[in-house]
Amino acid sequence: AFAFCSYNFIIIVAGHNSKVHAIALMPFVLAGVVMTLRGNLWKGGILAAVALAMEIYANHLQITYYLMIGILILMINEFVYAIKDKKILGFIKSATVLLFALVLAVLSNVTNLWATYEYGNYSTRGPSELTDKKISTGLDKDYAMSWSYGVSETMTLLIPNFNGGASMSGLGRNSATFKAMENNGAGAQAKQFVENAPTYWGEQPSTAGPTYAGAIIVFLFVLGLYIVEGRNKWWLLGATLLSIMLAWGKNFEVLSDLFFNHFPAYNKFRTVSMTLTLASLTMPLLAMLAVKKILETKDPLIYKKQLLYSFYISGGLCALFFVIPGFAGNFSSSADENFKQYDWLLTALKEDRTSMLRMDAFRSLFFIAVAFGLFWFYMKGKLKTELFCIALAVAFLVDGWSVNKRYLKDSDFVSKGKAEVPFEASSADQQILADTSYYRVMNTTVSTFNDASTSYFHKSIGGYHGAKLKRYQELIEMQISKGNMKMLDMLNMKYVIQQAKDGQPFAVPNPGAMGNAWFVKGYKMVANADAEMSAMTDLDPLTTAIIDKRFEDQVNGLQINVDSTASIKLTGYAPDQLNYQSIINSNSPQLAVFSDIYYPAGWNAYIDGKLTPHMRVDYVLRAMNVPAGTHDIVFKFEPEVYMTGERISLAASSIILLLAAAAIALSLLKKNKAEIIKKG
Repeated sequence: AFAFCSYNFIIIVAGHNSKVHAIALMPFVLAGVVMTLRGNLWKGGILAAVALAMEIYANHLQITYYLMIGILILMINEFVYAIKDKKILGFIKSATVLLFALVLAVLSNVTNLWATYEYGNYSTRGPSELTDKKISTGLDKDYAMSWSYGVSETMTLLIPNFNGGASMSGLGRNSATFKAMENNGAGAQAKQFVENAPTYWGEQPSTAGPTYAGAIIVFLFVLGLYIVEGRNKWWLLGATLLSIMLAWGKNFEVLSDLFFNHFPAYNKFRTVSMTLTLASLTMPLLAMLAVKKILETKDPLIYKKQLLYSFYISGGLCALFFVIPGFAGNFSSSADENFKQYDWLLTALKEDRTSMLRMDAFRSLFFIAVAFGLFWFYMKGKLKTELFCIALAVAFLVDGWSVNKRYLKDSDFVSKGKAEVPFEASSADQQILADTSYYRVMNTTVSTFNDASTSYFHKSIGGYHGAKLKRYQELIEMQISKGNMKMLDMLNMKYVIQQAKDGQPFAVPNPGAMGNAWFVKGYKMVANADAEMSAMTDLDPLTTAIIDKRFEDQVNGLQINVDSTASIKLTGYAPDQLNYQSIINSNSPQLAVFSDIYYPAGWNAYIDGKLTPHMRVDYVLRAMNVPAGTHDIVFKFEPEVYMTGERISLAASSIILLLAAAAIALSLLKKNKAEIIKKG
């Protein structure tokens, strides 16, 4: 039931592999925590350490963060019951073991965590130095809250198409939209349009699909609220509700602002609707505890009334929206603005959206009725336990599978060869690749700064990452996107891919590309990032460098006597090392600017093998003073966090593995001893 939540399949289609791995490990972590809290400190603690280490290693900290919120609620719940039952000492022991497991898990992944934390301070998840952007130490709030689930949209947990499914869905030839287009002279476009019709009418900017927990799961979740004991019920209910309310984001600002402004690291994450991954774990868990309760009861008919109430609530909601779909809203979408001149088309789209809701409401009611029937026959003694469990599992599978196939389609599966070579080089790509020097490419045939496909063949000016370097993103927003060609020249953008009239891409050389490095004629000192950015507007980076005053000590006393014969060129390139050779014929040192991005956390510069300071210029680039004569200059990426972190990680991982091996060995010895005693 947990595995077949629709979100897990939607993110597979989106290619969010690390997220899939992190979600898959959530029950493993929870198992270790619960086992430890139940008093099995030795095995539970080791299980928790191994599971947490794997969870963090999956490398999707946002999912891990939401899991930790759920575990925190569990710990608070256990603490309250420990006080109530006067077992506070036992709780302290369990909490201490879990803390030790957490420390080991974190230390075993310390290299990645440390490096991520370090990089985060320089990324879009960190603070800006620009005055008008110092609102938050994390993401901009509007950006972080863009993908907020609508309050009523929460009903997708029960009815998948409550808000129309994905942003674009197939409607078919029997849809009202197809017929309306045929009747209004748009029959030629009808087939193509209905294959990707704008069916979604929720509050998110766009969506690949809804979070559907499963109609049967919701039914059993409600049953669990009636019959599962409080100790398990209250924390699962609390975690579920918090998960749902956090997913509302900007639609429930009282809670969202509290977390965004005051909870550590919460403002580093975007797409708050992702918090529903916690509900996708807690809801099936409470549902299964309800099943367990009934299976372990000698006379399950004592829960007949609770079963009926659960059916009335969950099934009743489905029936309500089937009979009166208007309760869900007006079925209007922000995408409808594109068709506002076609009233007939909007009317047809709303009719199809209404139909999608009604059909899925009936579908969910059907599965709830099936589950209710299985429980009813089991309670009456007309269905054996084994057959009941198999039938219920099949119902989960059919329910989840039939929805998930809407999003993970047969067409999403490709041959191994295509997966290994996902892009074919165009004639433009082939033309550019003939140039084997080190340069960058700008692709205007795609969304330049949000599309990563260009990077498959070239070193791209653009591309996509959820945490770009803050300064580079600011340069994009405030200079490049406003047409400042000089910024692209200084980034050594040597080729532009454009689209011809026939739709085919072609490459255009950029004669202004400044190369890998150059000597400037002078520099200008500025007071702060605002002045730095402002100076970039009219800058000629080939002749002048803009330097922040914090690097003033590196240019103190520097008098540049221009040497027109001086040269500097790249002699070797690797992602973690760049080699240059400089030749300065005069007796005066020169200020060299390099077309690569300045990043202080790990990049070191060497002149003739000697560590030499370098600085940031032109808001994002590297620069350094180069003495007269002929010299070898090398930039190496040597992050201290890596070597130190790897030693710590090795030690912590070794401890976890040794403890796990010891636990297995002791269990086997205990088992053998028991068998020997049994045999006499």
